[in-house]
Amino acid sequence: MAASQGNMGIMPKTSARLLALLSLLQARRDWPGALLAERLEVSPRTVRRDVDRLRELGYPIVAFKGPDGGYRLDAGTELPPLLFDDEQAVALAIALQIATTAGAGIEEAAARALNTVRQVMPARLRHRIDTLQVTAVERPVTDPPVDSGVLIALSAAVHAREVLRFDYDNGEPTPPRRVQPHHLVTWGGRWYLVAWDLDREDWRTFRADRITPRTPTGPRFTPRELPGGTVATFVASRFRGSDGAGTWPCRGEVILDLPAAAVSRYIRDGIVEELGPDRCRLVLGSWSWPGLAATIGRFDADIEVVGPAELKDAFAHLARRYANAAEVVITGLGKGWTG
Repeated sequence: MAASQGNMGIMPKTSARLLALLSLLQARRDWPGALLAERLEVSPRTVRRDVDRLRELGYPIVAFKGPDGGYRLDAGTELPPLLFDDEQAVALAIALQIATTAGAGIEEAAARALNTVRQVMPARLRHRIDTLQVTAVERPVTDPPVDSGVLIALSAAVHAREVLRFDYDNGEPTPPRRVQPHHLVTWGGRWYLVAWDLDREDWRTFRADRITPRTPTGPRFTPRELPGGTVATFVASRFRGSDGAGTWPCRGEVILDLPAAAVSRYIRDGIVEELGPDRCRLVLGSWSWPGLAATIGRFDADIEVVGPAELKDAFAHLARRYANAAEVVITGLGKGWTG
């Protein structure tokens, strides 16, 4: 009976040590055996024995030789039990809740994964997750979700740095595209492939939901440097209509008869300078001059155009267009038109 009670005391201690060892192996790639023994406050022999126990549970731990010989948690053929700390578990649950907006056709799988994670959580974490209810509102687009197999194929080509061939459905017959894929990104609820188009010799962004990859891929290529330096700058610039340098193609300056505080709350990447209690300077960019003039015209205030001349011309162009529209409405009302 005494021996049995002693074993019962040893088992929880051993299990806790195994979890601590697994946590350390997940924290970095290579662990010298002596350092593991020091961190766990056990002998190197005990570390070897615990590693063997984890291997029996399905964790692919490999040993490496050398002056600092030790252990590494490697990739395996099966998915063994995973170990998360509190912050990782909460982050995973939140990520799974908002996965419905990914547009990757994984909504049902994400819901099942969240239910699985929640079931094995300690009560204290389950309570935190249950009180944190995130409503993921998907952008109202009519595009079909991207097949997860397509995303995996695109990502694999990016990772392998291999030329990708694919059919692209843009509403009209086009020959297969040949590109050097550099990045797979999300923007505004859609997936895009950022690539160097070999036939057009220019950077392009392709909607992933319109791509049908062809096989095989290849040959390998050396990645080019993106305009703007980073993929975030490049993608943001392309959707602004610029060449990827990070700036709007059209940029102008005006003075508005409004307080700077009233203008700045509606300006994301412009510059607002206070000129007085009810007057400010606004420097703003857009993809076109009429677009910039229309954006500035949203403010219910008198406008003084500082420059350039293209912005003044755009205001004149919109003024004529709005005047013509007003004449049509007035004429229609005069004829008894009620809308």
